[in-house]
Amino acid sequence: MLGVQVNLYYYSGTGNTLLVVKDMIKVFSARGIQVTLHKIEYTDPKKIDTEKAIGLAFPVAFQSTFPFVWNFLKALPQAEGTPVFMIDTMMAFSGAIVGPLKKVLTTKGYTCIGAREIVMPNNWFPKKINEEENREKINNGLRKAREYAEELIEGKTSWNRIPILSKSLYQICCNDFMMKRINLADGRKITVNKDKCLKCSVCAKLCPVNNIIMKEYPEWQDSCEVCMRCINFCPANAVLIPGKKFKHYRVVKAKELLSQNLGESRE
Repeated sequence: MLGVQVNLYYYSGTGNTLLVVKDMIKVFSARGIQVTLHKIEYTDPKKIDTEKAIGLAFPVAFQSTFPFVWNFLKALPQAEGTPVFMIDTMMAFSGAIVGPLKKVLTTKGYTCIGAREIVMPNNWFPKKINEEENREKINNGLRKAREYAEELIEGKTSWNRIPILSKSLYQICCNDFMMKRINLADGRKITVNKDKCLKCSVCAKLCPVNNIIMKEYPEWQDSCEVCMRCINFCPANAVLIPGKKFKHYRVVKAKELLSQNLGESRE
């Protein structure tokens, strides 16, 4: 059972996941369920309260999710039947998160009550942006998120997994070699156009892994996970990857990712 109180831990890169979370909270609140939001990047997983139901929300990345999100999920404390549900947002397909995460959580003693994946617009270096098409995807995604919230309340959800497929994809997508290769690619190339830079430090404040050091201008270190925040939320579009052309995508304002509204807790 979901219960009347939920702690929802989430990470949102360019806003897709946050939109989904906010719509789910509206449904929960209308049905008398109190939800407290916690940002994954600010939360110590060892301090999580396992006496209340837990929600997990994050984007799909590389058919799975970001390494820092996985590290958080794997570090969750042992539980004794705590109900947990997950929702992720993706461009098209994952395959290496739903099954592997269920295995991690059941091993830790959680009761996995529901998993849902929501297709949202592409934020991974899109070559072009079709506003009408994106708006349709967002509306469809939010409708499915609201339906999912209703189903969770009514106990009509499930968390299925395909063991062979998910295990194989997880081993391919989430091994150390692949993750380091990803980080060494686009992440190591990110830089700033000093002629455009406003020195506002928004990029550094938004980085979930503290990879950006703000001196006179921002400087990127070697632990980038290419979450797209610094690129897409720079108010001057000064953050770039030399030689790479793409459109900027964001569906919320930077201050929404930095704020502690909607009953959020910073730990």
